[in-house]
Amino acid sequence: MSSETQTSHSPAIDSRRLLGDLNALARIGATAAGGVSRPAYSDADIAARGTVRDLMSDAGLEVRVDAGGNTFGSMRGRTDAPPIVIGSHTDTVPDGGRYDGALGVLAAIEVARTLRERGETLTHPLEVVDFQNEEGGLIGSKIVSGRFAADALSLVATSGRTIGDGIRRLGGDAEHLERAVRRPGSVAAYVELHIEQGMIIERAGAQIGVVEGLVAIRYWDVTFEGVASHAGTTAMTDRRDALLAAARFVDAVNTVVTSTPGRHVGTVGKLAVFPGGANVIPGKVVLTLELRDQFEEVIESLFERIEREAKRVANGTGTRVTMLPTLRNAPSPTDPRVREAVAHAADALGLRTHAMVSGAGHDAQNMAVIGPAGMVFVPSVNGISHSPAEQTEDQDVINGANVLLGAVLRLDATL
Repeated sequence: MSSETQTSHSPAIDSRRLLGDLNALARIGATAAGGVSRPAYSDADIAARGTVRDLMSDAGLEVRVDAGGNTFGSMRGRTDAPPIVIGSHTDTVPDGGRYDGALGVLAAIEVARTLRERGETLTHPLEVVDFQNEEGGLIGSKIVSGRFAADALSLVATSGRTIGDGIRRLGGDAEHLERAVRRPGSVAAYVELHIEQGMIIERAGAQIGVVEGLVAIRYWDVTFEGVASHAGTTAMTDRRDALLAAARFVDAVNTVVTSTPGRHVGTVGKLAVFPGGANVIPGKVVLTLELRDQFEEVIESLFERIEREAKRVANGTGTRVTMLPTLRNAPSPTDPRVREAVAHAADALGLRTHAMVSGAGHDAQNMAVIGPAGMVFVPSVNGISHSPAEQTEDQDVINGANVLLGAVLRLDATL
């Protein structure tokens, strides 16, 4: 159901305006392959955030950049109750897509414009947010929720700049991040519209995903150490080949994860071979292990089995293995009040919903620390994301924005 077919008393977003904003923002950081590259703190990221600030101002929002470098646009409510916050992020992975993150920010701005044009003032203040560096580890929302460790300011982002320098470049204050932290209870609700980045909605024959929760994510750096030696003079029986060990480990990860029923996933996504010569037996391999599931105990069980397999592989290849944990994101169930508001808004529009768990991390999981949080998902064509081929149909974009608007109105009336 498009905005043109809704009843006159039912607020609806301006679909042409929203689609135009998406197309315009996609030109910032556009790549030859048809994708978008706006890594956090890059020139393209800075330019996109400037465009977002202009759109916020045009929508009548009071714009500010907090100490963490996040951009907020605020609309006053009839009371001084805690605000309803909506938004997402506009940074991207290198050569990513035009919808990931950007849809949530631009749709949130469109919701604010629609309310202003309809002359509607909410009971709660409304805030639109463009979080910084979501793709680099949910950095902006971690700062707001008090989950960011100050020693991470020296970490280098994809753009080549440190997080600290990036925050300063965005107009934040890296020396006083505490000024951006919000206490629990200071947000009435947080709702984030996002593309699904998978095929669950599509396969369910639905139009809107009602997110029940976001998965836990764990990373490890795994190192296999053998002996680098001449490839021509070292007999096969005398080799301690670290790459052979790593290859067997990758296969073992797949076997462990796929042999256990459930929604969990396991990935080895990065591998470095040393010394890296064509005629040298690899003496060291460093790779990454990532595990995701809705329940941390499932991840622990999978890891214990994978760790046993890693030791077995090392013993069988004459190598040594170490597994160093590097990241731990806790699972985050969404709030039932936000889920109800999303489902109610979709039902009112005659849209089919599907309850689901998000396999990707999102800023909503950090915002859940300070208030009721939830997400609206719209389909991704063929489940493709983080790619120039990322696509969400125009009607799904419009549906998602109208559900976001309806959810905001419902939460304003019920919280």
